[in-house]
Amino acid sequence: MPLKRRLFRLRSILLLVMLTVLALPLGGLYFFRIYENELVQQTERELIAQAAVMSASVRQLVRNLHKDKPAYGVLLATLPPPAYPYEPIVPTLSLINPIQPPRPDAQFPSLAADDLARKVGELMQPVMRDTQHFMLSGLRLLDVNGVVIAGREDVGLTFASVLEVQQALQGQYASTIRQRLSDEPPPPLYSMSRGTNIRVFVAFPIIETVQLTNRPPVEQRYLQGVVYLSRTPNNILKHLFAAKGTVVIVSLCLLLLVVLLVMLVSASIARPIRELIRQTERVKQGEQKQLEPLKNPVTYEIAQLSASFAEMSQALIERSDYIQRFATHVSHEFKTPLTSMQGALELLQDHTDTMPAADQQRFVSNLLADTQRLKQLVNRLLELARADALEPSRQQCLLANVIASLHNRFQERGLMVHVDNLPDMPLAIAPDALEMVLSNLLENSLQHGASDLAITAQRQGPVLTVNLQDNGSGISPANRNKIFTPFFTTRRNSGGTGLGLQISLSLLKAYNGEMALAESTQGALFVLTLPLALMSTKPA
Repeated sequence: MPLKRRLFRLRSILLLVMLTVLALPLGGLYFFRIYENELVQQTERELIAQAAVMSASVRQLVRNLHKDKPAYGVLLATLPPPAYPYEPIVPTLSLINPIQPPRPDAQFPSLAADDLARKVGELMQPVMRDTQHFMLSGLRLLDVNGVVIAGREDVGLTFASVLEVQQALQGQYASTIRQRLSDEPPPPLYSMSRGTNIRVFVAFPIIETVQLTNRPPVEQRYLQGVVYLSRTPNNILKHLFAAKGTVVIVSLCLLLLVVLLVMLVSASIARPIRELIRQTERVKQGEQKQLEPLKNPVTYEIAQLSASFAEMSQALIERSDYIQRFATHVSHEFKTPLTSMQGALELLQDHTDTMPAADQQRFVSNLLADTQRLKQLVNRLLELARADALEPSRQQCLLANVIASLHNRFQERGLMVHVDNLPDMPLAIAPDALEMVLSNLLENSLQHGASDLAITAQRQGPVLTVNLQDNGSGISPANRNKIFTPFFTTRRNSGGTGLGLQISLSLLKAYNGEMALAESTQGALFVLTLPLALMSTKPA
């Protein structure tokens, strides 16, 4: 037995495709955001490295200029000593954090820098100028009060009111991202890096550690100034152009992903539909008799569509065969009486003067009988047509009520109907349709010599199985497979049309019911399968 393939829902595939399509731009935005954030942290990391080198240089200058003198700077009594020999500073800036407004302008200080600080600033100025030439950073060296002692045009002014500088004056490293706005044209130094509207600021405290000769030794930390650096992060587009090889690889991967999505949609939707179209074309051209279910529909909906097409094709073929057989039977049933009528009329026309009156009366009687047969045949055909085209209603009925309406009618004609504990369950079939079905069956029993008919019923899941057993002559083994064939009858001479069972079967099929002939030792046993109804509607 072949394994049942797992079928995917069409909406699941479409959801996957739509989510992927949605994820591509969102992923691109997320990638750009991460990349831009990495550029910011890279800028902060470079500024930390520059500030650390400048801080070491300043401390060395102070040692040389302040040799054999008490420690220089502001004692940071509340700053704890380092727990480890190394104090690495990790970049902490992120674009997730709020962007601060532009840096306030430098102010005039209330206290000027001391002589040692000004001397250190003069010595560091050429070093900072050369560093700035290559690193493109804004470099400022501040004293212990936040006054600029080395830098550009703001030497002698103070940045003590700036938040990150205030934190650095307490001995703590500080960094922030500020908006990059200016009413004046940027200086040439920034011309290569003005692709972003933010700027990274780093305030690095210059701390000298002095070890006292106590027992045990005690370390004291002095603030000797602040290295205040700033730089605009590199433009992300510039970086992407520099890494164009990687960008091309990522673009090719995205293109491959799109191709895979197209192939997925094609394999799961377009290919099965094209296969259905090819089958319909072959059926139309006569190369294929009927549609076959797809072998690999992929999705549940396509599998349902394929199965529905195959069932529809099978139903159309069966209906076509039925119409063809029906037309053959109708033409045969009509041809026989019409031929008989034509022959009788020709004899009457040719021998009117010489034919005895008794023969004329016999031919006229035959004509009337054939006319009556054609009339009855037409009526039964109309009933069959209505049964085949019947639109089922929502009416319900009780089996006992329908049988009770037929009991007296057939009892008067010599057929006793016996019922045994019929379930009181509503049936999902109109009472007039069920009455016609039972009437045809009781009529057949009566015409085959039955005097008693027993009706029993039992529930089997969602249906009610009804057995009709009579004591008539029954149905011969040779005719058992023919009784549901239209126009088949064993009493054609007595007016039978052979459409009663076909009409009953069509009525039952309209309400999802069934009828079958079962084996019986005496008489005929018909088994009806009737659908049960919900209890919400009152049955007739």
